[in-house]
Amino acid sequence: MRMATKLRVRSASALLLLLLLAGVAAAGHGQDRRQEPQKHYGLLFGTAYGPDDLPLYGARVEIHPAGKGRPNWELISDHRGEFAQRVPPGPADYLVTGQAEMVDAQTHKKKRLKGEARIHLDGEERQDFSLHLN
Repeated sequence: MRMATKLRVRSASALLLLLLLAGVAAAGHGQDRRQEPQKHYGLLFGTAYGPDDLPLYGARVEIHPAGKGRPNWELISDHRGEFAQRVPPGPADYLVTGQAEMVDAQTHKKKRLKGEARIHLDGEERQDFSLHLN
């Protein structure tokens, strides 16, 4: 019986040590996640407006760095006319173009609206702007 009791004590001690080590490892893992470097970015936040100066839903918006022809990001404005895009941080200029179609209430013909805005970012910041489509 004595041998069986010693075996139980050793097994319980080993299990307790294993649980203790697992707890320490989990606590250390949680600290590592909090210390991960944050991702850095700038934010372009715009609102598209129509010719009546009301927010415009469904406007197609293209954003690209100034001097480059191809758009890097294509967005659609939401029901409040808003759109947002994360961009790399740092000093940079961006060209934001938008277009939409709407039906003229008087002539009942489709009208194509276009607009553009130039935005400058200095670093990791949020730049709010409006995009007027005429």
